[in-house]
Amino acid sequence: MLFIGGRAGTGKSSVASALHALLAAREVKHAVIEGDALDLAWPPPWEHDLAARNLRAVWANYRALGYRRLIYTNVMSVLESQQLAAAMDDQPTVTGVLLDVSDDGMRERLRQRESGTSLAAHVERNLPRRALLERGAPAWVHRVPTDGRSVAELATQIAQFTGWMVG
Repeated sequence: MLFIGGRAGTGKSSVASALHALLAAREVKHAVIEGDALDLAWPPPWEHDLAARNLRAVWANYRALGYRRLIYTNVMSVLESQQLAAAMDDQPTVTGVLLDVSDDGMRERLRQRESGTSLAAHVERNLPRRALLERGAPAWVHRVPTDGRSVAELATQIAQFTGWMVG
């Protein structure tokens, strides 16, 4: 299981998509799950452990079809890796990656997808997350800066961490 975490604007979804394309081109069987979609509701159901419960259900379907590799993206995923890996019910080998971007880089990337009060709220919420994620992520999690790097370059680096590509 590969967890890709990082505050908004670090490129988690873009990197996961590029990694998916890289693995698919090498015919490496895998699945990608955007963790945000597992508990996106109002009011937020975080206290009910819905993301882990939904991951268990979705992964059971992938596992039944023979999948054994999962790319999972979510801002806080590297902080919740033990709980999420346990939800898979098959004791996966875990690789964690914490993507990082400068404050200016984060603002620029968020400007590309948010505007007005939504932009301001995302920036305000995500400025302190950089330090929170860095402090909270276990030492075994790979720290990967994304400023000035292409998603293809990042995907190639992260693929090497997993050992999923041979040759």
